[in-house]
Amino acid sequence: MTTWNPEEHVHQDIKDLIDRKTPNYTLALFDILHKLKLQRRTGWINNGIENPESISDHMYRMSIMSWILRSNEIDSARCMKISLAHDMAESIVGDITPFDVKIDKHEKHLRELSTIEYLCNELVKPYNPIAADDILAAWHEYEDQTTIEAKYVKDLDKFEMLVQCFEYERMYEGKKDLSQFYGCLNEITTDEVSEWATDLMQERSQYFDSLKE
Repeated sequence: MTTWNPEEHVHQDIKDLIDRKTPNYTLALFDILHKLKLQRRTGWINNGIENPESISDHMYRMSIMSWILRSNEIDSARCMKISLAHDMAESIVGDITPFDVKIDKHEKHLRELSTIEYLCNELVKPYNPIAADDILAAWHEYEDQTTIEAKYVKDLDKFEMLVQCFEYERMYEGKKDLSQFYGCLNEITTDEVSEWATDLMQERSQYFDSLKE
């Protein structure tokens, strides 16, 4: 059983907003979410990318990708909500990668679960209980992969990373080896995102061919 307590990792200024005689839950929430704008994605840091994207950068482009999906089998608005909810817990937990030797997949899930429950039940619910339930449901939808929308967003999570990866490869003019990230290509299963990934890989192949000329 995890000993992770999200409240222990919240700055005192935020606790002060909650502990007032008239608590300001919304400002406390917004201050916590601000960390998503500051936290750089761990995979890029570990590979020496200078000034890499933040978690919120990643979530924002995923949301736009969700918005423009044209598949008739999905609710794109729901995909947008799932995209925004799926990494919210990282505002406190941080960006834990599969290569982290100290925190395994199970512990990562427990930490993020307790954190999203804290954010929704302690901060969002006092102001807007409907939104709190919706955010928590969207998070579980993604984690448990219970809907077609969640499956699309799971694919978008991988695809957005690959788009970013190719952008960094071009930024470093093909001199930085980021090939390890493309191992997730065969995990993309939805038709539309698979088509996008195929187009991306064609562009990448052409780019690297041009460097040989």
